[in-house]
Amino acid sequence: MTATDSTVTTGTTGTTDTGDAVATFGTESLTERLFGAVLATLDLHAVYLGDRLGYYRALAAEGTALTPGELAERTGTAERYTREWCEQQAVTGILEAGDEPDDIARRYALPEAHRAALVEVLSLDHVVPLARFAVGCAKQSDLLAEAFRTGGGVSWAQHGTDAREGQAAANRPMFLGPLGREYLPSVHDVDATLRGGARVADVGCGHGWSAIGIALAYPEVTVDGFDLDEPSIEAARRNAVEAGIADRVRFHHADAGSADGTYDVVFAFECIHDLPDPVAVLRAMHGLGGTVVVMDERVAETFTAPGDEIERLMYGYSLVCCLADGMAHEHSVGTGTVMRPDTLRGYAREAGFADIEILGIEDDFFRFYRLVR
Repeated sequence: MTATDSTVTTGTTGTTDTGDAVATFGTESLTERLFGAVLATLDLHAVYLGDRLGYYRALAAEGTALTPGELAERTGTAERYTREWCEQQAVTGILEAGDEPDDIARRYALPEAHRAALVEVLSLDHVVPLARFAVGCAKQSDLLAEAFRTGGGVSWAQHGTDAREGQAAANRPMFLGPLGREYLPSVHDVDATLRGGARVADVGCGHGWSAIGIALAYPEVTVDGFDLDEPSIEAARRNAVEAGIADRVRFHHADAGSADGTYDVVFAFECIHDLPDPVAVLRAMHGLGGTVVVMDERVAETFTAPGDEIERLMYGYSLVCCLADGMAHEHSVGTGTVMRPDTLRGYAREAGFADIEILGIEDDFFRFYRLVR
């Protein structure tokens, strides 16, 4: 459930060798690792505040160093809190601090090298949305603990705005960038169909960035996006208007089974693992006709412990959000974020497809499948 190609590297942690695993995750090193995680968690919350309160954007727009008082004035915040935030950000190495000895007069600047991560929303290195998502999910820890006890769930609606908007913003750079410029053009028959003016369905469209990215990359297509989350559909409609393509991209607060007619290409981007009944949705996608493409997490093909950073990331997402969302609905299959290819293959075959084909699209976080009829 992430957006960039460069934020997380693979294969740098964990091993399948038992002896190495003990050495890597032994008591002393685990203590150090968890202490580092505490520091990282506190940094994450500070980054969340910096983004939510507009501190980073104000520093970037100013282009010069500001005192805490000047930054507070520009963002409508309290100087004392702003000063503490600036000092923390400098101590942790995110902001640059001047050498003024006076705490109030000291100036702080946003380094050029940190702009992409913090303020450039279309950069593949923009990771602030992940902070917003993580903090948003953490707010529901009490509900999550209760779900663990009872077998219930915590829905996206319960997670609220931070989780929903953080997730959408995290995927936005990829959907508006490589998806239409590199990934889909590399699948030649799909690319040709889209260039020919295809009718496209985007199932589980969220805030609509995937549909918008496809429409911007392929000026002849029309796209119908479907999602059951009303706030997401409202946001998607606003985003389409701002992108200038609302005449070709329509969003529906409905499931894919309500679609009229058939489509040339049907997509489901990073949503199948969230669904309580993925087979029913895949069966509806089968009925829409055309080529069916699913994008979901690039998890390992088999369970291996310890796992690499991608595997750790996806299990973390599953624990704090995706599994609980799926379990928030009756009769859920409880897939969770870590949906391996064989799991999708089983769902696809039950839905009426013959098999799945893994497409040769290289992305650190996502795997693309064609569902074979």
